[in-house]
Amino acid sequence: MSKLYFRYGAMNSGKSTHLMQVAYNYEERGMNVVVIKPATDKKGGDKLVSRLGVERKVDFLIKKEDNIFDIVDGLKDVSCILVDEVQFLKSEHIDQLFKVAIVKDIPVICYGLRTDFQMNGFEGSSRLLLIAHSIEEMKTICTCGRKGILNGRKINGKYVFEGEQIAIDHIDNVEYESLCGKCYYEYKYGDKK
Repeated sequence: MSKLYFRYGAMNSGKSTHLMQVAYNYEERGMNVVVIKPATDKKGGDKLVSRLGVERKVDFLIKKEDNIFDIVDGLKDVSCILVDEVQFLKSEHIDQLFKVAIVKDIPVICYGLRTDFQMNGFEGSSRLLLIAHSIEEMKTICTCGRKGILNGRKINGKYVFEGEQIAIDHIDNVEYESLCGKCYYEYKYGDKK
């Protein structure tokens, strides 16, 4: 039986890069992968973009009304489904990915954030934490050198702690930085500039 995997990490933990490496490994062995991401993620358009400069075109951009199981059910000879920015998917999409793993016997490996810049869960990530067969943390470091577990949002270079949950990296002067808990609170409550 195949499994549904959730590999999460703070910003800049190498999630997209790792996904592209996994895709390469499958394809190097003559296997077919399907790469998807939510249409919500406008960064790169129809491509995955790694901060290392590596890019890859996605096979499907998933919209709110799409049924991932139905999409995959119409495909032949798929060895693995790879999902980037999974936090932006809806709960029903995660249930559809679970069904793909169980019914179609295709491994599904999802990459994404666990929490947003306010330490709140994303819908897709919250559902994955409940039903994924395997959950793995991808580690990164804060600027202070401690383990980065949170996501700091900056607008025009300044940390902000209010706003809409979804604002895409490098669009409208928004950028993100992984932070440890100590630095997050210091930036939030003004103890650190």
